[in-house]
Amino acid sequence: MLGNLLSLFTNFIHVILGINTPQNFPPPLTYEDERIFFEKMSHGDTVAREKLILHNLRLVSHIVRKYYASAKNSEDLVSIGTVGLVKAVDSFQHAKGTRFATYAAKCIQNEILMHFRSQKKLASEVSLNDTI
Repeated sequence: MLGNLLSLFTNFIHVILGINTPQNFPPPLTYEDERIFFEKMSHGDTVAREKLILHNLRLVSHIVRKYYASAKNSEDLVSIGTVGLVKAVDSFQHAKGTRFATYAAKCIQNEILMHFRSQKKLASEVSLNDTI
């Protein structure tokens, strides 16, 4: 259920923004633009937050294609990776001097790995509705 909801969310973002392929993603932000948007976001600017998410969706797609290309459900992984990106935007501390892409890549990978771990746990469960 959560996977379907995430997939619908990502598909909605892709349709609204017209970013069906990696070539159509908005370009990455420069270090200075990132700094400005994080500063604005720290003062409650939701538009800056949305721009940070939007301009880093390419990173989610890149990670899924690079590390999980053989996975059957790559659209679901992009959705889950997008959740990791949102968490990265919300928790990143620009004052520490690291690049956001470095931090976000780890958050995206961790979110996808958490999904795989939860699927592994659910694989051993048996439902009362299943035939034996």
